[in-house]
Amino acid sequence: MLKFALKLDGVASFTLGLLTLLIRPEVGMPVGWQIGLGTFCVVYGVGVFFLGTRATPDRRIVLLVIIGNLVWGLDSILTAELAWFPLTDSGVALVLAQGLAVIGFAVLQYVGLKRAGSASDHGTQPRSRSLA
Repeated sequence: MLKFALKLDGVASFTLGLLTLLIRPEVGMPVGWQIGLGTFCVVYGVGVFFLGTRATPDRRIVLLVIIGNLVWGLDSILTAELAWFPLTDSGVALVLAQGLAVIGFAVLQYVGLKRAGSASDHGTQPRSRSLA
């Protein structure tokens, strides 16, 4: 599940970034911000997808991805709700939707990380010996 969640996040981020760079929909955000965010999403998407292809993704990097996704998602919601940019109605909808999606990726990744951790810990606990 963890590898699937990482790959899904990678594909979605890459696609969103590429569409943002190529189409630059009118959402009310400055063009410079759109280009910067689009470029970040493309690079991030490739990196997270690559992480999901590893036989055993590094737990520390996965935790950074989860924390980053939570921060990104919450920031997106705050951006839309607090009108940090003069977003259009479609801009608000898009920013909120991608913010919620990113939080969803973080949840899937966290659950996958916990499952992967419990699977790798299985059978590694020393057995207590009874002296009776």
